[in-house]
Amino acid sequence: MQTGTVQWIGEQKFAATSPSGHSIIVDSDRQSNKSLGPMELVLLALGTCTATDVVSILEKKRQKLESLEIICSGERSKEPPTVWVKLEVLYRVRGNVEESALRHAIKLSEEKYCSVAAMLRKTAEISWRCEILPSVH
Repeated sequence: MQTGTVQWIGEQKFAATSPSGHSIIVDSDRQSNKSLGPMELVLLALGTCTATDVVSILEKKRQKLESLEIICSGERSKEPPTVWVKLEVLYRVRGNVEESALRHAIKLSEEKYCSVAAMLRKTAEISWRCEILPSVH
């Protein structure tokens, strides 16, 4: 079992330490907005999880990826608990990448590998789209 810790440091701010020992300050007060909020971290976890998959899969497919930007947008429930109910993930890719390879990588991430997406699908509709931008070289 992995264990993380959260220590209250005043107001609605917390020092969160991951099972691997990395720390971040989390601010639950969206009015003061002095650090990431818990639900923002979930949104970023989705983007990071799927980005990891897509980079790895494209490398295995020998695609020449120059850059990858993931833009995650979402809507939350109007009633508590205000879970994510609708999410959209946009993949912006630069490089010599075949569209079919990119779409396959995204599909594998979405359907098989991204554990964050698998959890979020229990409350949210998740849609995905991609853009291949011109190479800068």
